[in-house]
Amino acid sequence: MISRENVHKQLTVGEVAARSGVAVTALHFYESKGLIKSQRNAGNQRRYPREVLRRVALIKVAQRLGIPLAEIGEALKILPDDRAPSAADWKILSQQWRRELDERIEQLTLLRDRLNGCIGCGCLSMEACPLRNQGDVLGEQGPGPHFPED
Repeated sequence: MISRENVHKQLTVGEVAARSGVAVTALHFYESKGLIKSQRNAGNQRRYPREVLRRVALIKVAQRLGIPLAEIGEALKILPDDRAPSAADWKILSQQWRRELDERIEQLTLLRDRLNGCIGCGCLSMEACPLRNQGDVLGEQGPGPHFPED
């Protein structure tokens, strides 16, 4: 438990790294991308509010889900800077990301199922290839190599 005198104590980048399990260089990178913020002390050293720990945890969870940093940054813009993300904040973000994950799962399932029909054919331009030439649409474009737009 945090003592009363430490509630408002700012953390060094090393302390944030140790507490969050994230490398100092990653914290600097997150800051350069606007995902987290620090203040500079009189000696020009970074100091982070304690709330940054929860923000870093949120970033790491989102990255593990495969959410690109640009999307994480956009999502974090809706959160206030003066407090740690709350359970309600997480619910809003996770609902959005859940929809994206469901779409990705559906796409990957279709890809996997189509791959099963293609294994061993060795040719990506056959009429039966469900991955690159479904329904022989490329054959209709004439001789030579043709690639569908993905």
